[in-house]
Order: sequence, then C-alpha cells, then structure tokens
Amino acid sequence: MTMTETNSPQRNEDIVRDERAQLDFSQSMSYGDYLHLDQILSAQHPLSPAHDEMLFIVQHQTSELWMKLLLTELTSAIADVREDRRAPAFKKLARASRILEQLVHAWDVLATMTPPEYSAIRPYLGPSSGFQSFQYRCIEFALGNKNAAMLKPHQHHPDRLALVQSYYESPSLYDESLRLLARQGLPVPASHLNRDWTQPYQSSPEVEAAWLTVYRAPEQYWDLYQLGEKLTDIEDAFRLWRFRHVTTVERIIGFKRGTGGTGGVSYLRKMLDVVLFPELWQLRTDL
Repeated sequence: MTMTETNSPQRNEDIVRDERAQLDFSQSMSYGDYLHLDQILSAQHPLSPAHDEMLFIVQHQTSELWMKLLLTELTSAIADVREDRRAPAFKKLARASRILEQLVHAWDVLATMTPPEYSAIRPYLGPSSGFQSFQYRCIEFALGNKNAAMLKPHQHHPDRLALVQSYYESPSLYDESLRLLARQGLPVPASHLNRDWTQPYQSSPEVEAAWLTVYRAPEQYWDLYQLGEKLTDIEDAFRLWRFRHVTTVERIIGFKRGTGGTGGVSYLRKMLDVVLFPELWQLRTDL
C-alpha cells in the first residue's frame, strides 16, 4: 500500500467507522460541552492591536487555572494533615509540586516576548498586575507568607476578599505540619502550636530540634520524614517559580516599575529571600 493510499480520505473514514466513534452530539454532552470551551476560549479580549497581547493574556489565564488546581490540592492537603490523613496528604503535596513545575515552565513561553513587543501592549494594561492575583495570594497565605497589606487589593470585591482573608486567618500548611509533629510526641513549643495565624512564621530552634529528631531517625518517624521532604519539594519548586518570574520580568522590562506600582524586579528579588519552612532548610546544615 502506498503512502497516498494509507492517508486517503476513505481510509481515514474507515478507521473512524471501525472504531465506532460517536460523531453525533446533538443529544448528548461533547468534549467542548464538558469543558465549557466556548466560555474559556472566548475569554481572551486583547485591548491593543499588538499581535503579542494574545500570548500575554493566555499565559496569565492558564497560570491562573494551574493556580486554581494548586490551591485545591493545598487546601485539601492542609485538611488531611490536620486530620492525620497522611497518605492522601502526601499524594496531594506531590501533585502540588508538579503543578508548580508547570507554572515554572509557563515563564519559558512568556520569555519569548521581547521588550519592544511588551512595550506595545503595556499602555493598555493600566494598573493591572499579577501582584493583584487573589489566587496567588491565597497560595502564599496557605504556605505561610502572611501579610495584612496584601488584603487591600481585594477590598473592592467582597467575595474575593472573604476568600483571601480566610486563608490569611487560618493555620498554614506548615502550621498544621508542626501540630502533627506535636501529636506524634515531638517537643514543638506551645508558641508554635497556638499562635496568631495572621502573623508571619518565625523560626524556632526548638522546632528545628524536633525536625532533627525526625531526620536523624527516618525509619522511626517515616511519615513525618516524608512530610518534611514533601514540604521541601514544594518550597524548592516555589523558589524556582519566583526565580523564573524575576528573570523573565527583567528580561522583558529591565528595572522599570511594575504596572501595579511595585518596583518590579527590585520587589520580586526581595521575595526571593522569603523562606517558608526555615527549619527544614537549616537542619541540613546541622545534621
């Protein structure tokens, strides 16, 4: 059989018929119906005449979709840790790390935008900025980086504010992890078990000592050891996401101020210094 015959229209029709694929969706749900693709694919509304604005919009919209899934996994994992459901928590935390990898690689596509290409769309963005992403803020709060000032960008939208505030006022993933350590008999200080959850986490030598006990006897504390590594995986991936963010921004706009009013690269570089789970990193030196 020749290549032409193999790829003939009749041959293709025969394959579809032989597979008994459903082709009529007038009375049933299709792929596009299930995913609401009409709504999703009609949600891109460039404001400028520039070709590259579509890239800018799609990159940020898809990142928000990944963040929605990330927040779903983190929220469920926090509940699992709180209720001592360790195996499901580990599965969800592993998935969260993979989602962060997807978010890291999203910057690879945006980095193809050159400074002149971005300059053509920047005037149309107004003061809008990723700095204002309510889902990102929920993720940061869920991971323990609490900051009351970050509630303000959402005050104009009560439903979003309520959601962000709920994460701001709740124990973080790390807070719940330390409570789990305490329930397993490890000496976590009371100051880190019942505190003001709206305050940024403060490192503790006693907490590090508790984690060191786990890491010096992983066979005895296997689940807690696994938890420590899952947390480290997440922060590792989160650091990479932040790093790719700052390098992409510097590549495209240099040291100009961000559209949201921050210093742009200078602000993002400060965020690179934020450590979410400090004792898990310090113990590697002290082991």
